[in-house]
Amino acid sequence: MIATGGKTIYGASVGILMLDARFPRIPGDMGNALSWPFPVQYRIVRDASPDLIVRRGAEGTLGAFIDAARELVADGVDGITTNCGFLSLFQEELSEAVPVPVVTSSLMQVEMVNRILPAGKRAGVLTISASTLTEAHLRGARVPEGTPIGSTEGGQEFTRAILDNELTLDVEKARADNVEAALAMKEAHPDLGALVLECTNMPPYAADIQRATGLPVYSILSLVSWFQAGLRPPTF
Repeated sequence: MIATGGKTIYGASVGILMLDARFPRIPGDMGNALSWPFPVQYRIVRDASPDLIVRRGAEGTLGAFIDAARELVADGVDGITTNCGFLSLFQEELSEAVPVPVVTSSLMQVEMVNRILPAGKRAGVLTISASTLTEAHLRGARVPEGTPIGSTEGGQEFTRAILDNELTLDVEKARADNVEAALAMKEAHPDLGALVLECTNMPPYAADIQRATGLPVYSILSLVSWFQAGLRPPTF
């Protein structure tokens, strides 16, 4: 066998653009490498804080995300994703900037999930910040107009701890925030057939949400696992 080079790093086909944060990333969080059944490469976009990206519209950060994406591609990744659903704002620009597939946001699953649901059912979005999730974010991910939106805002722990970039997280309180928000969505929308978790810090609670609501739950982990399966199909 003759091996062929051309990359710096091999075996990690997915590159993840990371916000610059210090809050705890428990197993199941996208930023915890133990969450993945395959290798990934991380690149931190310095000064891109959760508050700046989620609450302040990612103002002035596009260039830094493009630079980091290009660096990941130069190192050898075959596809790019990000660790914040609000970065759907940059889907088009990042796709134009790099020569590999890009999936910026878990929100990009909504349209696909709608297609697999029974007649009369639709997917809803659970987000960390409904008050700052704009039409521009939804358009960037092609989320259908009128999609139900629920949020952990107003809860006791999750939204505050993540967006304020706190060094501690009460996991059980965060779990309760996610489950309660999902149950409220189900009660408000009888046609709800599935949930898509916008926030990449929500997957640790996906199983709890599914058990509580009885609905399928999709997250950035499900999306990127599908993404990676195309970049690096299994050999049989």
